[in-house]
Amino acid sequence: MVQRQCIAATTRAFSTCTLSRPASRTTPPRIHNQLSHQRRHLHQTQPRTTRTPLTHLQHTFPRRNTPKTRTFTTTPARSHGDLTPPKPGEERHVTFVDKDLQHHTFVVADGDNLLDIAQANDLEMEGACGGSCACSTCHVIVESDEMFDRMEEPSDDENDMLDLAFGLTETSRLGCQVVMRKELDGVVVKLPSMTRNMQASDFAEKS
Repeated sequence: MVQRQCIAATTRAFSTCTLSRPASRTTPPRIHNQLSHQRRHLHQTQPRTTRTPLTHLQHTFPRRNTPKTRTFTTTPARSHGDLTPPKPGEERHVTFVDKDLQHHTFVVADGDNLLDIAQANDLEMEGACGGSCACSTCHVIVESDEMFDRMEEPSDDENDMLDLAFGLTETSRLGCQVVMRKELDGVVVKLPSMTRNMQASDFAEKS
C-alpha cells in the first residue's frame, strides 16, 4: 500500500515538472550595432573586386605577328643584243670594221660590251657561248695599241679562249669581255676574216 502511494506521488511530481531548455544566446543590442557599423565601414573602404572583362584581357596578351604582304617588282630580262640608250652627255662611240672593210660607227652607253653592240646592229659576230667567255667566236682585233692598253687586262679564261681564235694578233680580245666606258670612247675594232667555233666544252674530259 505504501509502495503504491510513493509511485503515485512520484508520477504527479514528474507530470507537473517542465523541462527547461537552455536559453538561446542573443547578442546585446549595443554590440550588434557596433558590428554592423564595422561591416559597413569595411565595405566602403575595401570594395569587392570585379572580374576583368574578356575584352580587356585581349589587349594584355601579345598578338600573333601576322605575315606582311610583300610586293614584288620585276624588270624585263636583258638578252644579248639588247642595249640601254646612253644618258645625255655620256654617249660613247665605237666603230666596227667588217670583213669587207666597211666601217660601222654606233653610239652606245657605258656598260655595253662589244658582242652585244655588234649583235644589236646585225653585224656578223656569232658569240656561240652566249657571252660566257667559253668560245672564241666573238674575236675582235683592236686597231690602236693605245686604245688596247686602256682596256682591262684579259683574264686567264679569256687568254685560253684567244689561243683558239683564228688570226690571233697582239691586240686580239674577245668582244664579250670588252665593256665600254669613258676611256674607250672612239675605239675601233676589226672583225677577223673568219672565226673558229671551238668551245671549252670541246676539251672537257669525256667519261
